[in-house]
Amino acid sequence: MLHQDQEIFNVLLEAVSEAIIIVDDQQTIIELNSNAEDIFGYSRSELLQKDLNLIIPSEYHHSHKQYVQSFLKKPKSRRMEETKDIFGLKKNGNKIAVEVELNPFKTHNKIYTMALVKDISQRKETEKNLMLKSSALQSASNGIIITDALLEDNPIIYFNTAFKNLTGYASEEIINRNCRFMHGEDRNQEGLKTIRHAIKKGKSCQVRIRNYKKDGTLFWNDLYIMPIINNDAIVTNFIGIQNDITEIKKAESERNHLATIIHESLNEIYVFDADTLKFLNVNYGAQKNLGYNLEELQCMTPLDIKINDTEKEFRKTIAVLLKKNSEKLEFETIHQRKDLTTYPVEVHLQLNHLRDKNVFVAIILDITERKNYTEKLEKQVEERTAQLKVALSKEKELNELKTKFLSLVSHEFKTPLSGILTSSVLLGKYQLSEEQEKRDKHIKTIADKVQYLNTILNDFLSLERLESGKLNYNFTHFKLSKVIDDVIYNANMLLKEGQSIKYPDNIDNLSLFQDEKSIVLILSNLLNNAILYSKAHKTITIKVTQDETTTLITIKDEGIGIPLKDQKNIFDRYYRAENVINTQGTGIGLNIVKNHLENLGGTIGFESVEDKGTIFTITLPNTMNQ
Repeated sequence: MLHQDQEIFNVLLEAVSEAIIIVDDQQTIIELNSNAEDIFGYSRSELLQKDLNLIIPSEYHHSHKQYVQSFLKKPKSRRMEETKDIFGLKKNGNKIAVEVELNPFKTHNKIYTMALVKDISQRKETEKNLMLKSSALQSASNGIIITDALLEDNPIIYFNTAFKNLTGYASEEIINRNCRFMHGEDRNQEGLKTIRHAIKKGKSCQVRIRNYKKDGTLFWNDLYIMPIINNDAIVTNFIGIQNDITEIKKAESERNHLATIIHESLNEIYVFDADTLKFLNVNYGAQKNLGYNLEELQCMTPLDIKINDTEKEFRKTIAVLLKKNSEKLEFETIHQRKDLTTYPVEVHLQLNHLRDKNVFVAIILDITERKNYTEKLEKQVEERTAQLKVALSKEKELNELKTKFLSLVSHEFKTPLSGILTSSVLLGKYQLSEEQEKRDKHIKTIADKVQYLNTILNDFLSLERLESGKLNYNFTHFKLSKVIDDVIYNANMLLKEGQSIKYPDNIDNLSLFQDEKSIVLILSNLLNNAILYSKAHKTITIKVTQDETTTLITIKDEGIGIPLKDQKNIFDRYYRAENVINTQGTGIGLNIVKNHLENLGGTIGFESVEDKGTIFTITLPNTMNQ
């Protein structure tokens, strides 16, 4: 059925280097070549007329079936997905990685598929080993580079992530460049001379050098360089391993400067012998404050500057540290200067060791100013107490708001959820075709309730962001017509029977530099309210005017209006006018609108007559200065 000349067909099958397996549309093997026998370990007779699943691992049978169904819908030559590993199953049970190319053809009104199969197990293993080695190099904490010694100027041909992160250069700024780009103008280092000599001789070396990041920051390296030599004794590459020792060098520098810092500190620092109590060293700050020089102080003890202690009392105090009952002592006392003036101090005393003897290290803080602050601190305490009372009052107010909020959430969520549940139950009862109108009615009820709940959640989320200060405005240029189109499109789903929205005139060329999402939220809230509080067959009108600096937008409805006595509170959070108590709502929408507008440099106002309608007017600066 498949060919006129079996002999020519067999020659062609055997001439192809890949394994060839031909299956019909039922995935039955009808032909194969000897390479297929070699790869899968079966004889020709063991595979002919067998299901293709015989040479596919069982865990892939289901996905292969789906792939075949998809393939037969649009049969054309293709390579099976290269993004996934494909496996075959040998007769001995071993899985092998394969590469498969599918070639469909049709003869005698039947579709067949010729699969060219290549065993790539060895290649996959090689790739895996290379990947593991590359991963090991990439995960190393030391910077690693490899250069090509056979190319001019010994350029870098490989670097790991640690090297890139260490230097701050992008990949294209590193590859194919000599390492000298890291030395900047600092190219006369002894370490660099050692490196050049080692590279010239094809030898290893280890040096400590200064390098510079892309931003010019200095960093120190312990650098080890090793040559790679081929079988012909030719150096083909150099491997460089960098250990960043910048922190070590900083620590060394800090240790070198520590004595200077201590000596020059304006705080008083003393070191004295634990047995004789004689001062061994006294820093500049102590000498300056006391009025004694170092030579004078080295003949003195702490008792010579502490006027309220005897030696017996002082030794009793420091015995706590000598007996290791405590690691540190802190106390206040009075010191006396050379000119006999006194000042209050706070003493921090620790036991330490200097060579073979115990010494005490004392850090002394002059607390004269602190003592003078007592009266000031008492006054601050009184002020803080008053502030705390105010805070407690606000906390009480907040708790009341929370209670009101929880009650509001309970009511506003319960009602639409009950409506959704009722409509869902009723939907299940309308199963006849002629009841589609009733089903549509309840589906619309569910959609309306879900939209209402979504609006509430968006309002709560916006309110939380405003309160927490987490709201970040993103100012961009945008066409005002695009925003109004989006707002009206979404509002159309909420329109009652016969309601319509009158689109503003001449806004195609108007634009703003504002936060687009916030403008959408503001207009949506006002337009949705106009729809909600207007009766059926009424018109909502949107008007827009703009001058060089300001944009003015009005939304007018013919709704129930706002009672005069409620108008002063209409922007307060959770406040609802008395004529909408029985209408769903949270009382936070207008509060959110007002807050957003103020943040964006705008304002909002309104005119309203009960039972006639309301006009909300918002003004926005055309350009927001950030």
